[in-house]
Amino acid sequence: MRVEVNVRKDDAGLVRRVAAALSDPSRQAVARRLLQQRFGEPPKVSLKARLASAPLDGIDLGRSPPPGRDVDL
Repeated sequence: MRVEVNVRKDDAGLVRRVAAALSDPSRQAVARRLLQQRFGEPPKVSLKARLASAPLDGIDLGRSPPPGRDVDL
């Protein structure tokens, strides 16, 4: 596959070397892993998992009932 990118002149050699490493069978696994670790998308975490891992020690989560309001009927 051919990919075309626009980069600064100073970065052209680096991009070529990265592309060469990704296409070299002896280096592609290491290159891919390094690039994924640095530039890959972070793993998706559900809201439930985030709440379950939240540090809630010492936080009062109780609620008092709302005071209500006076209604003139």
